[in-house]
Amino acid sequence: MVVTRTEQRNDKASGLDERSPADVLRLLHEAQIEAAASVARATDSIAEAALLAAETLAAGGRIAYAAAGSSGLMALADALELPGTYGIAPDRVVILLAGGVESLVRLAGGYEDDVAQAARDIAGAGLGQGDCLIAISASGTTPYAVAAIDEARRRGLKIIAIANNPAVPLFRHADVAITLETPPEIVAGSTRMGAGTAQKIALNLLSTLMAVHLGHVHDGYMVNLVADNEKLRERAALIVSAIAACDIADAKQHLASTDGSVKRAILLAAGAADAKQASHILESNQQRLRPSLSTLKGSLGSR
Repeated sequence: MVVTRTEQRNDKASGLDERSPADVLRLLHEAQIEAAASVARATDSIAEAALLAAETLAAGGRIAYAAAGSSGLMALADALELPGTYGIAPDRVVILLAGGVESLVRLAGGYEDDVAQAARDIAGAGLGQGDCLIAISASGTTPYAVAAIDEARRRGLKIIAIANNPAVPLFRHADVAITLETPPEIVAGSTRMGAGTAQKIALNLLSTLMAVHLGHVHDGYMVNLVADNEKLRERAALIVSAIAACDIADAKQHLASTDGSVKRAILLAAGAADAKQASHILESNQQRLRPSLSTLKGSLGSR
C-alpha cells in the first residue's frame, strides 16, 4: 500500500518524545509555518475557486461545504462566518458534516465512512444545478467527502475540492482542484495540525476573495457586515465614517435610517437623497459600492 504524504512520518520527529519541551514546540511551530507556506503554491486554483463561488452566489445559487473530522471543523469555521462578516444570507450557505451535529461532540468514529449519508445529505439539502459544493479532505480519499462530490456531480452542482495530497479521488470530478501539499505531520497522520492549518488559510483566502468579487469589501472594509451586536454596530459606524468622511454621530444616524446597511448609509452620507435612492443605486450596480459612489457623484454633478 502506498502511504500518502499526510500519513507519512516527518523525519524531523525522530526522538521527539525525548526532546525538551522548547525543542518540541520549535519543531511544531516550524512545521506549521511550512504547512502555511504550501498555500502559496495553490493561489491560482484558489482564485479560480473564489470566482466560481462568487458567480454561484451572484446568480442566486448556494454554497455548500462537505467534510468530515478536522476538515469539517475548518469548513464549519469558514461557513459560519460568511453571513455576519459579508452579509451573505444564512440560507445561501449549507454545511454538511459527516455525522451531523453529533460529530461536533465526538469527531472520531465511522462517520467519515458513511457514503450513503453523504448522498442523503446532498439530497436532503435540496442542492442541485446552480449550486456549488466545496468538499474538503486532508487525505483526499475520505469516503464521505468523495461520495458527496459524486452525488453533487450527479445533481449538476459545480465542484471545488480541497486536499493535501495530489492526484486523489476527491479531485476526480472537481471543476476546481486545490492541492495543498503540506509536509508530513510531526505527529504522523495528525492532520488537524499542518494540513488543517493550510486548509483554514486556503478557505480564508477563497471566501474573502469571493466576497471581494461580490462587492462586499471596499478599501479593506467589510461593507456588507451584519451589525447585530454593540461591537459590530460601532464597527459599522467607523466604516461609514471612514469611507464617507463624516463624523461618527452622522454615521450612526445614517445607519439608523438604513436599518443598519453600511453600503446604503455610506451613500446617504455621500449625498443620496434618501435610503430608497441609495438602494436603487446599489441595485443598478450589482450591490458594488465603488461604482455606486461614482454613479451618485455623477448624478450630483449633473444637478
